[in-house]
Amino acid sequence: MSSTVKKEANFEDKIRELEEIVKELESGEVNLDDAIEKYTQAMKLAKECSDKLNAATEKVNKILKENGELADFDVSEE
Repeated sequence: MSSTVKKEANFEDKIRELEEIVKELESGEVNLDDAIEKYTQAMKLAKECSDKLNAATEKVNKILKENGELADFDVSEE
């Protein structure tokens, strides 16, 4: 299995875990101590996913120039 596939699965796993935590918290059947712990875990997962998406966005917004260098994408460049 390539490392790229593994990273995508990890991101997807984090999203699924985050969704499960949100469902549990929305159910209202979680005691306060558990809710605080789950909320903290959810915020950590949300940040990790956000950071991953931001990094991917930065990569996508770069172009490969003719000399092989990466540069920021600018629509006005021709």
